[in-house]
Amino acid sequence: MVAPPDNDVLWARSLHYSHSGSPGLIGVSVGVRQGEILAVTGPRGSGKTTLLRCLSGQLPPEQGEVWFNSVPVHTLGDPARERMRRDRFGWIGPEPGLLPELKVWENAALPLLLAGASHRTAKHAACAWLERLDIGAFARKRPSALTRAECQRVALARALVNEPAVLFADEPTAPLHRAERTLLLRTLTTAARSHEITVVLATHDEETAAAADRRLALLDGRSAEAAEAAAAQVTEAAPDSPGSPAADTTEDQAACSLSA
Repeated sequence: MVAPPDNDVLWARSLHYSHSGSPGLIGVSVGVRQGEILAVTGPRGSGKTTLLRCLSGQLPPEQGEVWFNSVPVHTLGDPARERMRRDRFGWIGPEPGLLPELKVWENAALPLLLAGASHRTAKHAACAWLERLDIGAFARKRPSALTRAECQRVALARALVNEPAVLFADEPTAPLHRAERTLLLRTLTTAARSHEITVVLATHDEETAAAADRRLALLDGRSAEAAEAAAAQVTEAAPDSPGSPAADTTEDQAACSLSA
């Protein structure tokens, strides 16, 4: 087991994971620096969500290594990984996932309340993030009074309330209209850069990916480069199909032999 580079806050090597026997990740490696925004791109089903879940400790990889700040995440037990996700990581997905019975500020404060923070401390931190995200006026409302885009900003406040070292954003703009998508993305990147939060952003949208510092493209569970190389090898190894120049040459040679 080799320790990751010192300048990478998050680092993974040769990750493999399968879903009920179907490959989800095949040998994916990645490193993310402190404060960097990395876009993980690719079509649906390319392995983006699986990679984020492995990097964030939600899924232990079947093979490979995941390191966070020199801690080997892949060797941790369930309780230790749960503490790391709660204390050091934030997560926002395509669905807000707000609890309808809680007020907006309570939804945003939930990670701190679950971690044992006092009611006063959690409320102050949650309201501060709601204000930063321009939804402070909704703090005492229920989620049902908000629009879809506003609920997604509450979900972003919840992901940022404990000021995580890494924010994992899995298609956070996917359900939004273009104007709302642009606003949420600008809010997310501004908050991350101002607080030096590393972001791993999964998206299939080109405009969303353009906001990142760097990209990792996935295809069929591999890096795009590895997938293209594998496809090229399969093509080279495939037998010549009927009608191809090579097949026609072989048929001509066989005909000449018979006539001789």
